[in-house]
Amino acid sequence: MSRNSENIEVVVLGGGYGGVKAANRLARRAGVSVTLVNPRPDFVERIRLHQLVTGSDDAVEDFGEVLGRSVRLVVDTAILIAHAERRVSLAGGGTLTYDHLVYAVGSGASAPGVPGAAEFAHAVADLDGARRLRSTLAETPATAPVTVVGAGLTGVETAAELAEAGRQVTLVCGGVLGPSLHARGRRPVARRLAALGVRVLEGAGTRVTEVTRDAVRLADGRDVTGAVTVWTAGFRVPDLAARSGLSTDAHGRLVTDPTLTSVDDDRIVAAGDAGVISGRPFRMSCQAAVQLGTGAADTILRRIAGKSPAPVRLLFAGQCLSLGREEGVTQFSYPDDRVNALHLSGRPAAGVKEIACRSTLRQLVAGARKAGSRAVREDGSGPRRNVPA
Repeated sequence: MSRNSENIEVVVLGGGYGGVKAANRLARRAGVSVTLVNPRPDFVERIRLHQLVTGSDDAVEDFGEVLGRSVRLVVDTAILIAHAERRVSLAGGGTLTYDHLVYAVGSGASAPGVPGAAEFAHAVADLDGARRLRSTLAETPATAPVTVVGAGLTGVETAAELAEAGRQVTLVCGGVLGPSLHARGRRPVARRLAALGVRVLEGAGTRVTEVTRDAVRLADGRDVTGAVTVWTAGFRVPDLAARSGLSTDAHGRLVTDPTLTSVDDDRIVAAGDAGVISGRPFRMSCQAAVQLGTGAADTILRRIAGKSPAPVRLLFAGQCLSLGREEGVTQFSYPDDRVNALHLSGRPAAGVKEIACRSTLRQLVAGARKAGSRAVREDGSGPRRNVPA
């Protein structure tokens, strides 16, 4: 049981999709006080950051819209978790104590590890990086070539968005185009990029070995010139868990059991990109994060009630790509996230992607409105079905 049965303090580290979902669900339990710590005062719609780059969306929402009024928001960054003392140290000098902690610090752009990339390439994986890229593009002639490195979903969406806005774009894959897609799903992606005028470079020889101010060098020796380089290859998680002496995997993610509980401390649960279930890695995505947020909250609620938490089951529907504002591709998958040959393309798929983005935000807004109600039973066994965003 918690130290104070009258008032249980829960601290949520991170205000992304998973953290907000968990905070709102926990705040609906009477006797639970929830504090959410986030480095900025606004909620970032990461799945719209490629739109921010070209100005079709600002990719931010006021926390007042997505966070329940009973949740306390602390704009700061956690720098250390003293889990033996159940205390979090903040960059601003303050500390927070907790009975339970949700580790939802998310992910950001990975360090490229390629000479010149840190100095000359732009990232689009976080709000600050996307804003800097937008500013740089505004100062760059519209006819100047742009190089996008990385052909995962972020790279493909960014390349298409820029090309539709009139930019001359080269997409350097470093391997295959859309590696998470089924081979049949890649075909309409390639067709749309070609129609937008995107030059796509695929194959092992297209791995980037160096970035300069006006070019990238490939493993096969070619130089690809570009006034702006955008780096979208890979994500990394903050090293907070490792610095705090908690078990992490090779990527720095907090290692948990199937109930999302840290293998080191049953007062700590993970939600989102920064956690990993031991032996069951899942794809970093908004679709996973919203489900993990619910699961993390329910694990804590069951523990508060003195019951054993249930393993969290993730259900996936597929992957949605926007290829500019007019077209897209929806890649369907099995519930375990294995892709299949089914896909949707063109305008209908663009509509599906927009519905997915809007419905995800609506989920958070609905959760904020419910926060403070008693709709969730004390053991967290209220409506438990996780519906993919």
